[in-house]
Amino acid sequence: MLPVPVAELKPNTYAYESRPMVKATGFREYDARWLFEKEINLMGMQALGMGIATLMHERGVRPDIVVGHDFRGYSASIKMALITGLMAGGVRVHDIGLALSPMAYFAQFALDVPAVAMVTASHNDNGWTGVKMGIERPLTFGPGEMGRLKEIVLTASFREGSGSYRFVENFQEQYIADLTNRPRLSRPIKVVAACGNGTAGAFAPRVLEALGAEVIPLDCELDHTFPRYNPNPEDMKMLHALRDQVLESGAEVGLGFDGDGDRCGVVDNEGEEIFADKVGVMLARDLSALHPGCRFVVDVKSTGLFATDPVLQENGAVTDYWKTGHSYIKRRVNQLDALVGFEKSGHYFFNAPIGRGYDDGLVSAIAILDMLDRNPDRSMADLRRALPRTWGSPTMSPHCADEIKYEVVDRVVERFTAMKERGETIAGHGIADLVTVNGIRVVAEDGTWGLVRASSNKPELVVVVESPVSEERLHAMFHAVDAVLRENPEVGDYNQTL
Repeated sequence: MLPVPVAELKPNTYAYESRPMVKATGFREYDARWLFEKEINLMGMQALGMGIATLMHERGVRPDIVVGHDFRGYSASIKMALITGLMAGGVRVHDIGLALSPMAYFAQFALDVPAVAMVTASHNDNGWTGVKMGIERPLTFGPGEMGRLKEIVLTASFREGSGSYRFVENFQEQYIADLTNRPRLSRPIKVVAACGNGTAGAFAPRVLEALGAEVIPLDCELDHTFPRYNPNPEDMKMLHALRDQVLESGAEVGLGFDGDGDRCGVVDNEGEEIFADKVGVMLARDLSALHPGCRFVVDVKSTGLFATDPVLQENGAVTDYWKTGHSYIKRRVNQLDALVGFEKSGHYFFNAPIGRGYDDGLVSAIAILDMLDRNPDRSMADLRRALPRTWGSPTMSPHCADEIKYEVVDRVVERFTAMKERGETIAGHGIADLVTVNGIRVVAEDGTWGLVRASSNKPELVVVVESPVSEERLHAMFHAVDAVLRENPEVGDYNQTL
């Protein structure tokens, strides 16, 4: 039992380690993220474990759960606190040890366990911790489950029980064997594998080499201090390091993996960083030729090419634009029985016959190598140039506090809606459409668009712009969107910009 009910502590306040501390804003839309020791302590993580156990009992889920942890210096101790809470709530814990998030998702299938709780802060800076959770494979929590979990934990409405613990020996080998139990590549594709010293370094080179690739490892030594850059394939510093290594080595492709291995970024043989949505279009072209009439799901941050590309249209592919977030896209892929779901952030969700519906950066990497293997006379750069030309931004993230970010987005939605109703222009062009499934995507009459939404896992907004016309129109749309954002004093500086 916890010595002090969580309900006695006000959210957003701190406490001594002997008392549970859980900051309310750590419960995000589809996972949980906190600054360790500032927003959650080990007793708070124990409370979270009891909350997950209680929710499992409420939902009638068999009380078995897979747990794993990433390579951050504090993740193992956090996982053990979580396990203590799960056991106190009457759950049987299956601990797979050091893991990637997709390895934990795979364990749900391989061990026939319904639930998962993976301790990771993914690509967040050191100091952050979090948990990715699910009780219905291959899905992870959405807003409904997260809202109920938050209520249980903050009110200490726990159900007690008597759980158990077992450590699953050598599960890493079982995961690697599952990925590599398939035909080898027909030729030794030369690939740079960049892991940013994150957990993927223990897996990616081995898997790709086992498939017959010639692997040049880059920052694959595990080091939880992340000495060069955060393992984040959307971060330009990581992409530039990957680019430099690709050009120096003459590799056919560079693949960058995030901290918990569920995302994959790409640099082509000419050193060009290809945003994940464009890689998605390339993969969609390749796969729709093999599976005519297939369906794809993409998030609202993604390029408009999924809807307009002539090759996809010729192959009869149908694309559904949906809410950004790995839980949302994963559920939509499952609901529509889509072949693949693509997120601009690099989360790809491959359904059968390629995957099991969850996001795995190594499955994505293998799909990219298979595409190159099926096109021996075309380089990655050739495949990129074959796409219709658009000019797109990276995912830009101005700071905005968790407590106010959704209100700011609501104001931006109201502002653009009013502009359209009054017939105003944006960056000199009429407003053709407003997509409000997730924040707002304002589309100009020439197809140039800008998106503003709230980040689901950090105190930030998300801004993305794209133009099928020119780089000048890209910059004009960014400045127009940014001008509306600057009407809100709560919006801070960008992590990166155009």
